[in-house]
Amino acid sequence: MEKHINIIGILHIILSILGLTGAFLLYFTLRIIGSFSDDYEANMILTIIANIVSVILIVLSIPGLIGGIGLIKRKSWARILILILSILNLFNFPFGTALGIYSLWAMVQPEIIACFENNKS
Repeated sequence: MEKHINIIGILHIILSILGLTGAFLLYFTLRIIGSFSDDYEANMILTIIANIVSVILIVLSIPGLIGGIGLIKRKSWARILILILSILNLFNFPFGTALGIYSLWAMVQPEIIACFENNKS
């Protein structure tokens, strides 16, 4: 069961890095498109959309990164965080759904629960 913990931690880190990368790419793409526009209002609207969507993606990605690192380090709080994020990931079709199902299945196994109870920190 130790390998399941590592796999889930790494997958959450990868999904979070993809979310952060998407946020930065979206931000810079929309800002560049807005700068090519001669219309001031279009530029402002694209800037606002870029800012809001990027911040949302960053805020949604950071807990997965923290939880994945905590899971690899066997922190007891990371198991709870990953369980919560796994439930939320069920709505992130298709990769988040698959990761959410796998994480939920693995994190409720008695062996994994015992592993984290032995490493209280």
